[in-house]
Amino acid sequence: MGTVTIGVSIAVPEPHGSLLQERRAGFGDPAAHGIPTHVTLLPPTEVEEAELPAVEAYLTEVAGAGRPFPMRLSGTGTFRPLSPVVYVRVVQGAEDCAWLQQRVRDASGPLARELQFPYHPHVTVAHGIDEAAMDRAFAELAGFDAQWPCTGFALYEQGADLVWRKLREYTFGVSVVPPQPGHADVERGTIASR
Repeated sequence: MGTVTIGVSIAVPEPHGSLLQERRAGFGDPAAHGIPTHVTLLPPTEVEEAELPAVEAYLTEVAGAGRPFPMRLSGTGTFRPLSPVVYVRVVQGAEDCAWLQQRVRDASGPLARELQFPYHPHVTVAHGIDEAAMDRAFAELAGFDAQWPCTGFALYEQGADLVWRKLREYTFGVSVVPPQPGHADVERGTIASR
């Protein structure tokens, strides 16, 4: 067995995901159709293929400790000149994303790693293309807005063709508090706390 390149991310749901992917392709980004629209929790990371079962078990634990949260994207930003990226901003749910990515990369888990840049949740809409196209992406998506309840994340693998494919989805844990003696008719559901 060799190594595989994996990533962990929150998918941007339809119809927003396809719309942003098409716009990214329209700005001339050649990687657009190989990358599902997402918010990264773990950037591309090489692991031994034999470690995948341990990675999947660990991500199940991380998801079990998570809870659903509202996500909202609105407006654009850029990492230029540090990095040639234009993105749609995460304006609600950013703290939850930051908490999740820390858990995914926790030193005690199989995906511990340092980041090249400080974590900043975002949705890339242009990467490494000419400046005029980057400016167009920044301007044309400035009015973009989308929101949805985030209920989990997914594990992806990058193929030899550089296309990212979903391996597995992970849903956040929801625990049910058992009924108290004498209160069998009162059963409350609570979201697992962090």
